[in-house]
Amino acid sequence: MKKGRPGKQRKTWHASPDERRAQHKNQPQRVETPKRVRVPPMPPITLVPEAGSWLWTCRAGFEAQLFEELAWGKKNPILLGPALVASEPFTGENPLPQPPAFARMGFLISAVVRSPAEAADALRSPAGGAAGLKPSDPMKLQCWVPDTDVANARAGELTAWDETISAIRSEEGQGGNDPETPWKAVEQNAWLGQVVLIGPGVAVVGSIRAREAMSLSPGGRARMKRTQEAPSRAAMKLDEAIDWYNVTPGKGDVCVDLGSAPGGWTRRLAERGARVWSVDPAKLAPDVLKFPRVKHFQQSAFEFEPEEPVDWLFCDMAWRPLEVAQLLGKWARKNFAAQLIANIKLPMKDKLPVLLRVRHTLQDAGWKQVKMRQLYHDRDEVTVTARRA
Repeated sequence: MKKGRPGKQRKTWHASPDERRAQHKNQPQRVETPKRVRVPPMPPITLVPEAGSWLWTCRAGFEAQLFEELAWGKKNPILLGPALVASEPFTGENPLPQPPAFARMGFLISAVVRSPAEAADALRSPAGGAAGLKPSDPMKLQCWVPDTDVANARAGELTAWDETISAIRSEEGQGGNDPETPWKAVEQNAWLGQVVLIGPGVAVVGSIRAREAMSLSPGGRARMKRTQEAPSRAAMKLDEAIDWYNVTPGKGDVCVDLGSAPGGWTRRLAERGARVWSVDPAKLAPDVLKFPRVKHFQQSAFEFEPEEPVDWLFCDMAWRPLEVAQLLGKWARKNFAAQLIANIKLPMKDKLPVLLRVRHTLQDAGWKQVKMRQLYHDRDEVTVTARRA
C-alpha cells in the first residue's frame, strides 16, 4: 500500500451537487417484490408441528418476516408461536433460493415426544428423520428452547432433559463416538441432533448435518464473550458476524470501518491485528485512538474514498438501509474492497421488501455471494456479507 494519504479529504461533510447527481444516477431500478402475504395472528398457545415438516426458529418479534419469507418460497409456513414457524421441508427438489434471512436455525422434524426417553429413542432411530441418517452415525446433541421469556424460564426443565438424554445415549453406547464440539461435527461430517422444548413436557426432535446447519450454536444463539476492553454489543455483533462469515481479517489486512464512532468495530479489528481506517465525522473513543494501527478520517462515510483498493469493508451505520446499500454498492462498482461485512438497519415497516431491494442493489453493483442473516446479537438489523470474486 502507498504510504501517502490513504483517503481523499474534502472540506465539507455534505455531498456536492455533482455527487448527489451521481448517486441518483447509480440508484438501481425499483425491484418488483412478490405479492405481500397475510400473516395469521399469533396462536394463544404454541402449536405442535407434525413429524416430517421443518421447524424454524427466529428472534421473537420477527415471526411475520420469517413466515413471509417461507411463503414467498412456496413452503406453506405455519405460525406455531413466539419464535417458531413450521414449513414444508427446506431440502428436496424445490429448495429455497436463499436461506431465510430471519431464521436462526432450521431442521427436519422426526418426532414430537413427551419425555427424555422418547427423545433419546427418536434420536437413535432414523425412521422419519433426515435422509441418510443411520443409527451408528456420530451425532452432537443440542437441547434448546425458543428464545422467548416464557421458554427461557424453563431452563431447569431443559437441563434435566439434556442430562437425561445424554445419560441414556451414554448407557447405550450411542455417545461414544460423538463429536466434542459442533466444529468437530463439521469436520467429521456428523449430525446435530436437535431436541427443542416447545412447551412443558413437550419436545420436538430432529436432526441436520452440521455442514448444512444455519448455525452451529443451539437454537442459533451464538453468544459472543463480552470483554472488559470491549464491553459494547457492537463488538459482539462484529465477532459473531466474522464467526458466521468464517473468514477473519488477517494481520496487516487493511480494513475500512465506515460510520465507526465511537469505535467498537474499529477496536475489535485492531485487536485482531488489522490496520483500520476508521471513518466518521464524530470523535472516536480515546482508548481506540491509542491503537497504532488505527487512523481516523473525520469525514462523512458517503464522501470517503480510498486511493487504492483495500482488503475489507466494514459498515455499521445507523442510516437508511437503501442509502447504505447504495454506498456499499459504490465500493463494489469502483472495486474499492475485496470483502464486505455490514450491518443493515431495518425500517419499522416493510422489512422484507426493503431487504430484498438491499440484496438486489448489492448484487447489481457487483458484490458476489451476498448472504443475509439476522444473527443472535442483531436486533432491528440484519448482517450482510459478500465478496468481489
